[in-house]
Amino acid sequence: MPTSRKPAEVRPKRRVARVEPLASLPLFFPLEGRKVVLAGGTDAAAWKAELLAASGAEVHVFAEELSEVFETLLERGNLKCRFVHHARPWSTDVISGAALAIADAPSDGAAQAFYCAGKAAGVPVNVIDNPPFCEFQFGSIVNRSPVVIGISTNGVAPILGQAIRRRIETLLPTSLQDWAALAGRIRARVLESLAPGAERRRFWERFTDMAFSGKVVAADATSRDLEDVFGEAAHVRQGRVTLVGAGPGDAENLTLKAMRTLQSADVILFDDLVDDSVLELARREAKRMLVGKRGGRESCRQEDINDMMVSLASQGKHVVRLKSGDPMIFGRAGEELTRLAEEGIPASVVPGITAASAMAAELGISLTHRDHAQSVRFVTAHSRKGKLPDTVDWRGLADPATTTVFYMGRRMAGQISQRLITEGRRPGTPVKAMANVSRKDSVSWSGSLTKLAQGVDSLETDGPVLIAIGDVFAQKISSNSNPENQYGVNSQVRKSIS
Repeated sequence: MPTSRKPAEVRPKRRVARVEPLASLPLFFPLEGRKVVLAGGTDAAAWKAELLAASGAEVHVFAEELSEVFETLLERGNLKCRFVHHARPWSTDVISGAALAIADAPSDGAAQAFYCAGKAAGVPVNVIDNPPFCEFQFGSIVNRSPVVIGISTNGVAPILGQAIRRRIETLLPTSLQDWAALAGRIRARVLESLAPGAERRRFWERFTDMAFSGKVVAADATSRDLEDVFGEAAHVRQGRVTLVGAGPGDAENLTLKAMRTLQSADVILFDDLVDDSVLELARREAKRMLVGKRGGRESCRQEDINDMMVSLASQGKHVVRLKSGDPMIFGRAGEELTRLAEEGIPASVVPGITAASAMAAELGISLTHRDHAQSVRFVTAHSRKGKLPDTVDWRGLADPATTTVFYMGRRMAGQISQRLITEGRRPGTPVKAMANVSRKDSVSWSGSLTKLAQGVDSLETDGPVLIAIGDVFAQKISSNSNPENQYGVNSQVRKSIS
């Protein structure tokens, strides 16, 4: 029987160098009302002019001729700045006193001349699409002003930068800019009415939840919703618990809600199976407590974990109970939620990707392929007594039209095989066993039900083993599937026992 251990605090790993090398330093440069020199009348120069205008700069354009796009831009104007067109070439005297100097030069010689003039005047220079003559770069921008996100690949992969921008665009609601503006209007009130520390953090966490909800911002800063948030932040002293699914391993499997919850945690109670890469996404100040539970090993008692959640939440803390996979599938969430409800402590659940789903995706096999299976069952291989559960409908699991996935099946593989065959499951039924699903050290075995015990024993890992049984595993993996798929698997060990 596994022995019991006490929860233990785990401090986040600290590196001596806390910032990795940067190709360039990202800066946000205010240009409101400042002079910017722009040499050139091309379409490329027009795009830079429009960008500068949006920042409020006074853009002085030096060009004898303007493209049609540029002429249209000057005619339309900009609400935030003014354009000044000088119908002549630039000269060295015009650069002095400018905040920035930008040019679309027709040749390297012209680019060098502009670059040297800017350097002599002490003005940062950018020659469009000519990196040797650039002291700064224009990156891709996600505009939710006053929230502005800049993306740079240091000029080596602009298409990648654009793809990153599109990905971020899909994550940020368009209303975010209005919420950010509202934050600026109410900031003074927050500082005056809420105490530093927990009260202010509670307020901004709730405010952020509202900002990402897609709600339309109220016309003023005295809406009922906002007043409720102020009231909760100032008067609610009781803590809360959030059960969060960390997925099967890879941090990229986390939901956005799980990431936001980790960022708001005061204390994180996490299992042995939670990967370090997931913990790295948590708020740096959060205390991390290892409450590992793993079959056959020294583990924390469930009662101790429940007591700790109650104690910490009673101190007014936001406790995150971080579980591998999905909390509601073999994660003892029911016991924890019952205890919290008995103590009157608010609790919520953030679902995660369960290991069986990640396994199916990694293999490129549908668990409910309609030609082979009309139902799927997730079954624990351990009862409260640590044995194969007798309450399971074994005859139903022997149904050839059912795909069955056993969790935590390593020690019970032989008994599972024997019991299913006894109940009528065909000995040659295809089986897939996999350990460390979605991790770099993922390993798997394919074979038949009759060889299951030997197959599981052949897996060179001590990680938790999933055993999946059903005719769907007779399929060949689709030619479109890639071992290096979205689950980040770099290699797989596949063994067959005939």
